[in-house]
Amino acid sequence: MKEYKYIPKKAMVIFAHPDDAEIGTGATIAKWIKNGSEVVYVLATTGSSGSNDMNMTSNKIVDIRSNEQIEAANVLGVKEIISLNFIDGMLESNRKLLSDLVLNIRKFKPETVFTHDPFRMNNFLHRDHRNLGFSVMDAIYPYARDHLHFPEQINNEVQPHKVKDLLFWGSDTPNVSIDVSEFASNKIESLAKHESQLPGLSLGSDYGKNILKRLKDSAKESDFKYAESFRMIVARS
Repeated sequence: MKEYKYIPKKAMVIFAHPDDAEIGTGATIAKWIKNGSEVVYVLATTGSSGSNDMNMTSNKIVDIRSNEQIEAANVLGVKEIISLNFIDGMLESNRKLLSDLVLNIRKFKPETVFTHDPFRMNNFLHRDHRNLGFSVMDAIYPYARDHLHFPEQINNEVQPHKVKDLLFWGSDTPNVSIDVSEFASNKIESLAKHESQLPGLSLGSDYGKNILKRLKDSAKESDFKYAESFRMIVARS
């Protein structure tokens, strides 16, 4: 597996639910921000269905998960979270979602974008993850790139933008890895902030050890200790 060494000036993580970003890219984001990258989060849903507590309500869990996401982002150094506020479990790959994604890509102008791999087949994949992954691909090419798509968005600050690389996490067939040997603990610390989803998570917990094992497995073809792996496609110019 090829090592992805490039550290962009700007990157964007587009994810369906609170905690997905840290699960997919937490260690990489910590590394990139420490090395000068500006990273923005684009969160698609409110996380309103994310609870196994029979006494929990959607209104309560939205506030809880929103605060958890802010705390998790703070651990990694992410300063901006854009919330699209779609309903958890009802995310559709439609014109509204596409427009929102294109607008944010054009405004922030990331070189690299991370998101869910919609082509995952070997394990279950949340429908929101699948629909968002497809929409992110469409938003990058051709919609954010070409000025005649959503021309009403174009102004002095919002211009067509060409993303350089798209990196999918959760892929069955990853083709690049990123050395995160010094940042594995940052990933676990950020995920631990999502206490409603991952109660009791810590570096020494069983789940924490399992995260480290997965990071180690991703690095097994490399000469570094821990890695996050992705399926990368180079955006069409």
